[in-house]
Amino acid sequence: MKIKLIAISILMAALLLSCQKKEQEPKQQRQTDQTPQQKSTAPETQQPETQKPGIHTAVVQEVIHVSDYTYLRVKENDADFWIAIRKTPMEPGETISYANPLEMRDFTSKELQRTFDKIFFISAYSKGDASTPATAAPRTRPAIDKKEISIAPAKDGISIGELFSNKGAYAGKTVTIKGQVVKFSAAIMKRNWVHIQDGTSGDGKHDLAITTQDEAAVGDIVTFEGKITLNKDFGAGYKYKVIMEEAKKK
Repeated sequence: MKIKLIAISILMAALLLSCQKKEQEPKQQRQTDQTPQQKSTAPETQQPETQKPGIHTAVVQEVIHVSDYTYLRVKENDADFWIAIRKTPMEPGETISYANPLEMRDFTSKELQRTFDKIFFISAYSKGDASTPATAAPRTRPAIDKKEISIAPAKDGISIGELFSNKGAYAGKTVTIKGQVVKFSAAIMKRNWVHIQDGTSGDGKHDLAITTQDEAAVGDIVTFEGKITLNKDFGAGYKYKVIMEEAKKK
């Protein structure tokens, strides 16, 4: 009889221990399951409204004009940030609606001698609130007059006229072109922009745009080697039918 009681006691203790273990396992499992869920729902920095598609409306807080651009500090909802548009008369307190902003980080304006941690370049905008659709501002850049110069092509190079006359044949190829600098813009979209002419023309074009990390001054006679790209659209109004990219000065 004592042996039966002892056996029953042992069996009951084992069953009780098994039940306690089963009750603990779901708790441990739930804690483990919660860990990745908590990480995935951790607060993240929300993207500003300016990065969402569609038309946006902002109120101008500050205006700075330079030669080609107007820099605007604007407020949209609770976000306060800078945008840049083509030079346009604007006043603090005015409303601007816009679309398709192009974000630039660590952008340096040489004219202002100032670096913006973040700024949005806007190519489509209009004055007024979002009930007025943002329209593409005139994006045709003023043509650079043809200079009275005559520069022979570099050795193993081509002329600007030849490039424009046969642009399809040079698309994607690396070429060498020599010319005189007629315009230079530094540190825009993390690259320098050079315009050169050599006195020739083709397909009605006489001015070649070049992007490079090298520097040049207006009036310099330079030789650049770079890749030819057709129909390049950088956004913010930087659109070219023919452009030499990633060029190096020889």
